[in-house]
Amino acid sequence: FVCYMFGLSSRFWCLFFFFIGNHEVSTSLEDTCLPTRNSTGCASSASSLSNYLYVFILGQLFLGTGGTPLYTLGTAFIDDSVPTHKSSLYIGIGYSMSVLGPAIGYVLGGQLLTVYIDAAMGRSAGINEDDPRWLGAWWIGFLLAWLFAWSLIIPFSCFPKYLPGTAEIQAGKISQAHQGKSSFIQKADENFGKSFKDLPAALKNLMRNTVFMCLVLSTTSEALITTGFATFLPKFIENQFGLSSSFAATLGGAVLIPGAALGQILGGVLVSKFKLACKNTMKFSLCASVVALMLSFIFVYAKCENEPFAGVSESYNGTGELGNLTAPCNANCNCLRSYYYPLCGKDGVQYFSPCFAGCTNLVSARRPKVYYNCSCIERKMEIASAPESLGFEATAGKCETRCANLPIFLGVFFATIAFTFMAGTPITVSILRCVNNKQRSLALGIQFMFLRLLGTIPGPIIFGMTIDSTCVLWDINECGVKGACWIYDNIRMAHMLVVITVTCKATTIFFNGLAIFLYKPPPSSIDVSFQHQQSVVTTISVECDGN
Repeated sequence: FVCYMFGLSSRFWCLFFFFIGNHEVSTSLEDTCLPTRNSTGCASSASSLSNYLYVFILGQLFLGTGGTPLYTLGTAFIDDSVPTHKSSLYIGIGYSMSVLGPAIGYVLGGQLLTVYIDAAMGRSAGINEDDPRWLGAWWIGFLLAWLFAWSLIIPFSCFPKYLPGTAEIQAGKISQAHQGKSSFIQKADENFGKSFKDLPAALKNLMRNTVFMCLVLSTTSEALITTGFATFLPKFIENQFGLSSSFAATLGGAVLIPGAALGQILGGVLVSKFKLACKNTMKFSLCASVVALMLSFIFVYAKCENEPFAGVSESYNGTGELGNLTAPCNANCNCLRSYYYPLCGKDGVQYFSPCFAGCTNLVSARRPKVYYNCSCIERKMEIASAPESLGFEATAGKCETRCANLPIFLGVFFATIAFTFMAGTPITVSILRCVNNKQRSLALGIQFMFLRLLGTIPGPIIFGMTIDSTCVLWDINECGVKGACWIYDNIRMAHMLVVITVTCKATTIFFNGLAIFLYKPPPSSIDVSFQHQQSVVTTISVECDGN
């Protein structure tokens, strides 16, 4: 079922490419100062491709339907098939693979984006990757995922319902379920949970399990910040340290992916090595979260002031007004504010685009591009290599930042991620231990429902709104519609992220500590698997009768 739904989702995504037809490259972009520029005016007509948004939504729906059982039924299946003290190790390995998988996908997907979108059809656009009009072959990845997922259906169908030795392993396990006043367990009814009629009673039992709910809220708070950083960490690195978006994304992935994988595996290994019981496992998670909280203050240390930016934090040689990109030196250039192409002048000031810098000439053969005759750049030095008819030099790209905290930030943030995810596997193991054995899959399902509704879904939204609140320069198109943010206030962004991180991690620690306080372990003689034990006892009695 999982493989089929994954393949079906990928099929919906890649088929979109075959429905939209050929891609037409728009006319060439003029990024220099031009006294006369062709303007399309305000065109607000909606594209016919917008209807395909619903195709993507449907594909994502199938993807979520197929992916959820991996973290609910799959985790319970692993826990069933291995001894208690090894369960955390295998669950940690499984969760680390769910982190490494997207990393491999990012790498392979990035390589596919270097191929033109219609190259597989034998068509070429005549442009390279540096051109803003370049479109990569994003659809090939979904095509491969579709074929690969459906090729796994038959191998997975050959797996038995229980692995060999599962009955013996279950017979030797001891229940660690939380023994609260509301924790009624239908031990006498072997068929409990096999009918939909039992769902309300099972849900009521889990919702009244205070330890379980505290652990769920703990993971929910942690998921909010992890998904937020997974989405916006590259943007933070890009703006704080003046890097390109691609290099910032590479650094973000190089920190997030290994750190998360290492944390997942270490958490599982340590719990397995020391054979921690349920309460001690929760204490281990609490300690890891406390360390991650203390390391989170790295954002205060990593903050970097914005570099001088013409029209935003720096005037155009004493002319113009702050907050207005237009000045006397570029008033006749007809520049587009919706076309952001940063330029670093020899005066050490960054400009919104070559047009806003007043540049009229360029050397496109060099990488990065070099611009000359820039009327807005202060005349501090002459360029010996430039022809006498040309003015002063500027290079495409952002100015190099004077902030030297990047290596320290990446190192400390790597440790923060590792300790954050180090608490993830033990929390999952604690959830499996503090509920009735027959309700583990349902418990994980409820956990992921809360995790999505209160964590991973609002997380990027909250982070996005917070980061947008620090914007100092927005994209305004010809119709006056506000688009993306071009420039952020770095200091305020760092402080806002610290507030969110500390608040969420403090919430995680609170609910984790509350779960430890409320947890009441059962007597050590209560076995987990009543059904499996009964089958073993029956087998022994038959052998005795035969003798």
